[in-house]
Amino acid sequence: MQRSSKQVSILDKTLSRGKSEVNISTFALLFSEMIRYSQNRVNTVHELQTKLSELGHFVGSRLLDVIVFREKGYKRETKLLSMLMFVKGSVWRNLFGKEADKLERSNEDPCTYLLIEKDPLVNTFISVPKDKASLNCASFIAGIVQAVLEGSNFPCKVTAHWHNGTTYMIQFEESVIARERNLAESGR
Repeated sequence: MQRSSKQVSILDKTLSRGKSEVNISTFALLFSEMIRYSQNRVNTVHELQTKLSELGHFVGSRLLDVIVFREKGYKRETKLLSMLMFVKGSVWRNLFGKEADKLERSNEDPCTYLLIEKDPLVNTFISVPKDKASLNCASFIAGIVQAVLEGSNFPCKVTAHWHNGTTYMIQFEESVIARERNLAESGR
């Protein structure tokens, strides 16, 4: 009897197969090295947060296709609130194993939404020096959220702020809100 042990390459494996989890200490080491790498190439806290956001954007643009394929069979959301709920639920579950804590709309500006997470994983293992007290490493996650929204045709700017834990401020372009109004009016 012959046994053929045919090796399957990673490129031949299906995307829809199980979701693998990364050990938290491995993630912490990798993320702290990303911060160190970025910190050595910038001069200010703002530049560091921008660099982290750019790295997050790189991850988010690739993550969107995988999540949409696995969860929705390539059907993307076209309505703003549905897309925000997708980010709060599916995207957060795929990244962190749980939903984000809260999603709110700003009372002052109809173009602004707030995604709130009380204790983001990316800030858990980072000790911030006193001279960089305003640093919020969740800028990396803000970049991921921005890439997911922009990749779904919801142009916006996402920033991370210290408020009730970490608040991701999502500021959509006026065209997104106008499109939502037009959809609501034509749907009547």
